[in-house]
Amino acid sequence: MRSPERVLPRLAALALFVLLAGCVSHVRGQTQGELEACVGRLQPAAQKAGIDTAAYRQFTRDARFDATVLEKLDYQPEFRLPIWDYLAGLVDDERVADGMAMLAEHRAVLQKVEAAYGVDPATVVAVWGVESNYGRITGKYPLVSALGTLSCFGRRQDYFRGEFFAALRILQRGDIAPERLNGSWAGAFGHTQFMPATYERLAVDFDGDGRRDLVDNSTDALASTANFLRRGGWQTGQPWGFEVRLPAGFDAALAGRKQKRPLADWGAMGIVAVDGSPMARSGLASGDKTAILLPAGARGPAFLVTRNFDVIYGYNAAESYALAIAHLSDRLRGGGHFATPWPTDDPGLSRAERRELQTLLTARGHDIGEIDGALGDRSRAAIKLEQARLGQDATGRGGQKILRALRAESTANR
Repeated sequence: MRSPERVLPRLAALALFVLLAGCVSHVRGQTQGELEACVGRLQPAAQKAGIDTAAYRQFTRDARFDATVLEKLDYQPEFRLPIWDYLAGLVDDERVADGMAMLAEHRAVLQKVEAAYGVDPATVVAVWGVESNYGRITGKYPLVSALGTLSCFGRRQDYFRGEFFAALRILQRGDIAPERLNGSWAGAFGHTQFMPATYERLAVDFDGDGRRDLVDNSTDALASTANFLRRGGWQTGQPWGFEVRLPAGFDAALAGRKQKRPLADWGAMGIVAVDGSPMARSGLASGDKTAILLPAGARGPAFLVTRNFDVIYGYNAAESYALAIAHLSDRLRGGGHFATPWPTDDPGLSRAERRELQTLLTARGHDIGEIDGALGDRSRAAIKLEQARLGQDATGRGGQKILRALRAESTANR
């Protein structure tokens, strides 16, 4: 029997939860009207942005308030997950194998894209793989509703209004049908997830059919991605960087993507490629400006990065994201895993391992929903319970420790 000291606070918390849930429901019921009023107030600004009144009314009349985009506004996995978790799911053997298949299937197009824009096929396909799993996961949010909500509520409203108007201009021009303009919660859409304003500036009609179609035309999407990278300053023939080995006593304060020095300066400090070879063998010149990146601190893998890494970074403004694309591009060229392990005793899980973990959780009676390799709220809650039962730290994080423990129990019980 639980003591009153424990029961009463829980009852109070439950009552507060019910009260707040009712308030949230009430607010959501009102907010659709608030969205409609806000969208109405934005019409003059939209007209100045090139959207005529009839088109504005046509394409916004079905806009719906979506609270989930506001919840996601303050959560981005690039900044929240440990980097070994983030990369384990994005650059796994499954994605590498699929990328190899895409390189073969689209070889002719990718060769033409490289000739036109100077960006190698592996880099273009790596962006495709990270952004949408090669066109399989492009997002299900109707952009007008998502961007309309973000234009009227939450932070960065001015930014999202620009994207909202850009999406409406795309519809007004007839580039993409309204029912096909779906994407991420923040407005990115298509095979390689362009924001609407980026689409307007950089999307290309590479196959010459008269439409810049990034939703249903992978050729246009791949060429548009290469154009994005070229316009960002891509240096043809230059690597994004490579893993290096730091000398003992290296001053970590010198590291940082923006703290660039000539390649020769790093060499003079005793930094070499991770296999021990001089960095000059990379094809870089001694005067090329480069930086040292320590994404997990001095105890983890170290990388020398070039201007091309910055160009990749420009796609999503997160170093872990840029490293995922860079590493996947290397794997697609036949490269291997990083030589230096991440500084953790509980490495991350590939998507196949996450599905295995979900299967084991389901076998133990946990209702986690679909076994899809995405460790959502229900999966994390189940993991936390199993970690507590096994005497592990009950963090709810899915890593190698909980997978191995449940795998061992499953094998022993057969």
